[in-house]
Amino acid sequence: MRVAVYYNNKDVRLKEISKPKIGPNEILVKVLASGICGTDVIEWYRIKKAPRILGHEITGEIVESKSEKYKVGQRVFVSHHVPCNRCKYCLAGNHTACETLHKGNYDPGGYSEFIRVPGINVDNGTYILPQNISYEEGTMIEPLACVVRGQRVINVEKGQVVLVLGSGVSGLLNIQLAKLKGARVVATDINKYRLKKAKEFGADQAIDANQSLDIKADRIIVCTGAFGAVGQAFKCIDKKGIILFFAIPDKNIEIPTVDFWRNEITITSSYGAAPSDLEESLELIENRKIDAGGMITHTLPLEKIQEAFKMVCEAKESLKIVLTPHGF
Repeated sequence: MRVAVYYNNKDVRLKEISKPKIGPNEILVKVLASGICGTDVIEWYRIKKAPRILGHEITGEIVESKSEKYKVGQRVFVSHHVPCNRCKYCLAGNHTACETLHKGNYDPGGYSEFIRVPGINVDNGTYILPQNISYEEGTMIEPLACVVRGQRVINVEKGQVVLVLGSGVSGLLNIQLAKLKGARVVATDINKYRLKKAKEFGADQAIDANQSLDIKADRIIVCTGAFGAVGQAFKCIDKKGIILFFAIPDKNIEIPTVDFWRNEITITSSYGAAPSDLEESLELIENRKIDAGGMITHTLPLEKIQEAFKMVCEAKESLKIVLTPHGF
C-alpha cells in the first residue's frame, strides 16, 4: 500500500509498504479521508521523530474486523490517541494527561491507504460515522474535540468577551464554539483572508494582529505559535481572566508577574481530546451546530501531499486541507 513518509516540511515522500495485518480485537480501516493538522507542519515539534508517517484525523471504511463491536463495511472515525481509563489521571477526569493516551497511535499513520487499529483504539476511540457526515467532514471531529476540551477547561460561557488570537482552523473552530455558547468573540490574524473567514464564521470583530488591540477579554485563546501573540494575550486579559494556550510558541514565555499576581490572572493549556470530547464534537457536527464542511478548502489525492504541505505552511488562501488516499 502507499504511504507518505515525513522527513521535513519540504520532504514528504510517497513509499510502498506492506498492508498491516490485524490481530485479535483489531480492525483494518481503508482510509478515505485524512486531514492535515497544523501541528504536522510545526517542524521543531515534528522533525525530532522523523522519518515517520504522520496523519491523525482520519475517516474510512472497515475492510477487515476481528472485533465483536464493529463489522466490515461500517463507516468510522478513528481517534489516534486514547486513554487507559484506569490511571489516576483518567479516574480524575484528566484523560489527556494519561500516559497511554500520549504513547498510543494507529498503525502506521493517517497518511496511508490503510491503518491497523489496535484493540484499545477499537474499544476507546472508534466511532460510527453518521450517514449525514461525509468522510471529509469527519476529519474535523478530532480538531473540534480539542476545541471542545479547551473551552471546557477555561469555562467559556454566555456573556463573556472571548479573544481568539489566530484565525486558522483551530481559531475558527474556537470562534464558532464560543459563539454557540453565547460569548462575544473578537478574533485576530495578520492574514486578510483569515480575517474575512473569522467574520464569516461568526466573530463579532476581526482585527489585524499588527494593530494595537484596545480590549479587555474575560477569556483569551491563543491559536497561533507566533511569539507576538503572547504579549498581546497578557496585554488584553482582564482581571480574573484566563489565558488558554491552545497553541504554543517555540520558545519559553515570560509572565508579567506583577500583573499576574495583582490581577489574579490564570494561565493554562490544553492538549488533545478525551472520548467524551470526541463524542460531543461528533454530535455538534452531526446536528450542524458547527460548520465543519465549510472549513475544508482543498481536497487532494495522497500523491499531492507535498503540495498540500506547502499550502498549509504558506497559510495563504486555505484552511483545512484533506487528503484522499484512494482518490475521489
